[in-house]
Amino acid sequence: MTQETAFTHLAPSTLVHWLDTACELTLVDIRDPLSFAQGHIPGSQHLDNTSVAGLLERTPRERPMVVVCYHGHSSQQAANWLAGQGFSDVYSLDGGFTDWAARHPDRVES
Repeated sequence: MTQETAFTHLAPSTLVHWLDTACELTLVDIRDPLSFAQGHIPGSQHLDNTSVAGLLERTPRERPMVVVCYHGHSSQQAANWLAGQGFSDVYSLDGGFTDWAARHPDRVES
């Protein structure tokens, strides 16, 4: 039996559109704290084992959630886990932050 994924892959161009149209979403970055501090997508919040409980408590389950990692691999596992926590609309950013920063250096803040 194969496990069905509960998240959707998200193209960077789609995220640009969502950010440009002020789409209400939750943007989480699961990279290590130093990498996040050195650069992240504006509006994103750092997510790790110490902050996940707060995220689960305060984030509406119906709001779209985009998960960002380094290269778009670890975010798939995290997105699948978050979908299992009841979030209905979860995405993994294809290419991760590395690809995002290369494509959109003007959309990185530190």
